Amino acid sequence: MTTQTTSAPTAAETPKKVRRRPEGSSAVLVGRPGFVWALPATLFFALFAIAPLIMVAVLSFMSWNGLGSPQWVGTDNWNRILDDPVMINSIWLTLLLTALGVAIQTPLSIVLGVWAAGHQRNRAVLSAIYFIPLLLSSTAVSVLWRALLDPNFGIPARATWLFGDGNLFGKQATAIGVLAFVSTWQFTPFHTLIYQGAARAIPDVLYQAAEIDGAGRYRQFFHITLPQLRNSMITSMILMIVGGLTTFETVLILTQGGPGTDTTISAYYMYQKAFKSFDFGAGSAIALCLVVAATIISLIVVRVSGYDKMRSDMEGVS
Repeated sequence: MTTQTTSAPTAAETPKKVRRRPEGSSAVLVGRPGFVWALPATLFFALFAIAPLIMVAVLSFMSWNGLGSPQWVGTDNWNRILDDPVMINSIWLTLLLTALGVAIQTPLSIVLGVWAAGHQRNRAVLSAIYFIPLLLSSTAVSVLWRALLDPNFGIPARATWLFGDGNLFGKQATAIGVLAFVSTWQFTPFHTLIYQGAARAIPDVLYQAAEIDGAGRYRQFFHITLPQLRNSMITSMILMIVGGLTTFETVLILTQGGPGTDTTISAYYMYQKAFKSFDFGAGSAIALCLVVAATIISLIVVRVSGYDKMRSDMEGVS
């Protein structure tokens, strides 16, 4: 009687890591894709994001009116914008509009997203209608609301009992309210879409277990749905913050920074400096300030929320 011996497989014969699949399905080899796959996106990002950012950073230390050669002036541009009262006021206005956007859009988009993830009658049709503003550009939305809110021919002129003299763009408080309302009308559907997808990914077994324990719909929402939407909430808030800090078209078309400079936010002030006053050095300094501010605030949100420590593939589970 002979005994067969099998030798250990060599390194070349060792199979790659295999992901288990249900019975009847073939195994799939799992391997990490090489750097070549990321090369096109990396080059695109470097060419259209990193390179312009470096050029803006260099230009912020120069004086240039768009003609001739830029002249090195050191920190003169930075000193001027930091001593400019309009610039300081624009920073506070930018932070105010950003905070209003987060405070208003977050609860609205959560409630609407959870509702859109359900199985109500006519839900799909109503959701499709609600998402229409998401398909429009910021310019088109601003032109639309500028016409609707025109103090002479728009809705305020027909409803003086509600809007008073009808000039919503003539006072700072009402002008800021219009900007916050228009941004909410346009961008809430986008964040609603984020929460809709996240809510549909929540396992039904959690709600079934809660029903067995006697939890009602409201307790399920606050103790299951909201905790499970934590990751999506942080992502949505970061997008709101970055979007709020870089808002431009809405102010340009609706208020043009007025009345006076009461709605002149930092992005619009950058436009005024660079393309109206032809002070591209100061405009570049303001643009760099916006980039740095958006990055710092986003990192703070990620760190405080603990989002950077979450490693689970399941939504809301750390």
